[in-house]
Amino acid sequence: MGKKPVPYGPEHRIAAATPTKSLPSTVTGPYARHTMAYVLAGGRGSRLQELTDVRAKPAVYFGGKARIIDFALSNAMNSGIRRIAVATQYKAHSLIRHLQRGWNFFRPERNESFDILPASQRVSESSWYLGTADAVYQNIDIIESYDPRYMVILAGDHIYKMDYEPMLAQHVEQNADVTIGCMEVPRDEARAFGVMHVDENDKILSFVEKPQDPPAMPGKPDFALASMGIYVFATKFLFDVLRADAADPNSSHDFGHDIIPKLVAGAHAVAHPYTRSCIRSTPNAPPYWRDVGTVDAYFSANLDLTEVVPDLDLYDQAWPIWTYSEMTAPAKFVHDVEGRRGFAVTSLISGGCIVSGSSLRQSLLFTGVRLHSFSDVHRAVVLPNVDIGRHVRLSNVVVDRGVCIPDGLVVGEDAEHDAARFRRTANGVCLITQHMIDQLKG
Repeated sequence: MGKKPVPYGPEHRIAAATPTKSLPSTVTGPYARHTMAYVLAGGRGSRLQELTDVRAKPAVYFGGKARIIDFALSNAMNSGIRRIAVATQYKAHSLIRHLQRGWNFFRPERNESFDILPASQRVSESSWYLGTADAVYQNIDIIESYDPRYMVILAGDHIYKMDYEPMLAQHVEQNADVTIGCMEVPRDEARAFGVMHVDENDKILSFVEKPQDPPAMPGKPDFALASMGIYVFATKFLFDVLRADAADPNSSHDFGHDIIPKLVAGAHAVAHPYTRSCIRSTPNAPPYWRDVGTVDAYFSANLDLTEVVPDLDLYDQAWPIWTYSEMTAPAKFVHDVEGRRGFAVTSLISGGCIVSGSSLRQSLLFTGVRLHSFSDVHRAVVLPNVDIGRHVRLSNVVVDRGVCIPDGLVVGEDAEHDAARFRRTANGVCLITQHMIDQLKG
């Protein structure tokens, strides 16, 4: 904590490039085998409202079987990275339980590791993780024990498929101090991101975190170049920077607010366009990346999966999304008489679901949902173990885990009535929790 802050200039880059003790002086690709992925998964995600009342945002369910964090972890796994650490903090039990169940296949004898790092006051008895940079700083000793040559710092709350190896290769080839994953976003959406300006060689000339008036891209006045929150560092350089930041009483100890702006101003920071390493559903598909940080965004991203050819391909065996897979019976559809026919169209149905004499359209059911007779569900995202009663009509809804929908409930047909009972978004999506249902009974 008391060390003198290090410079961010050329002298420090030379020092940071010194080989670590266990690797040869010249490291060639694939670079992933010399890399640790460090996933920042401590955030609440308060814009998801009640969905994060009992779980952190990275632990929120997505896509029928997975959690949001599974995408960053699967990208690391599929990229060839075999050392992974996950820093947790806010209401971490659900997340930690998922990681223990679904990501416990790493083997130390194969030089693999998977560490869950809850905030535990390891550096100071008076502070938890103070920011994203501090969440790495507090675990430097654990990282050092594995001696990785490079670090990939990842956010655990985005939906995307990306090969990190090309980004690592660019970092080494351009002798960068930090390489930042970036993508083009509409200017009116860029206020939620760090925004950068780069030259023709990908060098970052300026960086501003969450600006109110995001600077436009040259030649593209309606777009800005936004940081994806993905950073590559040489490990030794990163540690020196983190120690300097920890010693700075004026720092908020955050990558976006503190570390990255300093490196852009005084070191060699380069941008890695997402288009160079994204995994596409088809060769001509647009790059897919979503921040599902609001109920509307979460709802839309899940329903996108019901398209005939979705931009995010969950069926791609060449780049699978790894997750905890429960042992469940196959989904079942029963009853076939007029007015009581169990069927689903344009929908994803997970294992353990029973659709009994009801209709389901453009919806996504997670594991273990029960849909009883004479009900109609349209454009719904229904989380695990929900029980939907008889004569129910639901449209444009997200139903939280374990909710029991009573017989005869109608949601999605009267905006004013819905808003008085449930969390209704500006786009007309209703979030339904068990507490809200209980209030109806009271």
